[in-house]
Amino acid sequence: MSNDITIHVIDRDGITHTLSAPTDMNLNLMELCKASDLPVEGICGGMALCASCQCYIESSHNFPQQSEDEEAMLAEAFYVKENSRLACQIHLHSNLEGLVVRIAPEG
Repeated sequence: MSNDITIHVIDRDGITHTLSAPTDMNLNLMELCKASDLPVEGICGGMALCASCQCYIESSHNFPQQSEDEEAMLAEAFYVKENSRLACQIHLHSNLEGLVVRIAPEG
């Protein structure tokens, strides 16, 4: 039985990358994007301190409410939309099968 899910990441050029993501390694979306050589900076290392991994959720998946740290970072980020999230705060679980995200423009 595979513990992998499929995630679709749209880069800044509009190209969709279909990624296979393990759900048994406690990875987050930022780590998956970086490992796949996609342009997600993650300068703070995934601590929700920089917003350089901002993305837009483009599928109808349900997510937990943003933490106070994530809300604070997005309040200071550029190009924030209603569907903005920090990729470092999206942990890869089986319920995210088919997730579609778009990488936000560079700030």
